Amino acid sequence: MKIGKKLKELRTQNGLTLEELANRSELTKGFLSQLERDLTSPNISALENILEALGTNLADFFQSSKEEQIVFHTQDFFVNEQEDFVTEYIVPNAQKNQMEPILLTLKPGAKSQEVKAHEGEEFGYVLKGSIVLVVGNKRLKVKSKETFYITGKEGHYLENVSSVDAKVLWLSTPPVF
Repeated sequence: MKIGKKLKELRTQNGLTLEELANRSELTKGFLSQLERDLTSPNISALENILEALGTNLADFFQSSKEEQIVFHTQDFFVNEQEDFVTEYIVPNAQKNQMEPILLTLKPGAKSQEVKAHEGEEFGYVLKGSIVLVVGNKRLKVKSKETFYITGKEGHYLENVSSVDAKVLWLSTPPVF
């Protein structure tokens, strides 16, 4: 770990100039400049003074930061398998945060859970098969590669009327789960 680089990042995050940090930590601006360029190392007492002025402590400062996850694996996704349909959350860990979008797979003749009336809107794109979108008393057929858009003012659900599995990409704004 480059102590100087991390000190400079903290100072910048706190919106402090070298001069302001020097005044708060009772050290010289020149010494802090050398530290930030990793030309010298501070003793424990000086480092504690600097960290206190930056609003942190030794334990937090030296705690290794977790790298940002870029690639997600199957264990990061949630799949809810019901008898007639499967709900797959597209965004990693979205289910625990009650977020969407979801990929809904409906077996032949199956229907999704009914979504009660709510504020917001819903979007869907049929990837495979054909479905019937039931909104209130209306039944609207939506085929593969077609989209639908509805407001949540009425209860609704999807029904698979084809003889093969139907796959629908679904998004609610705001989420209704």
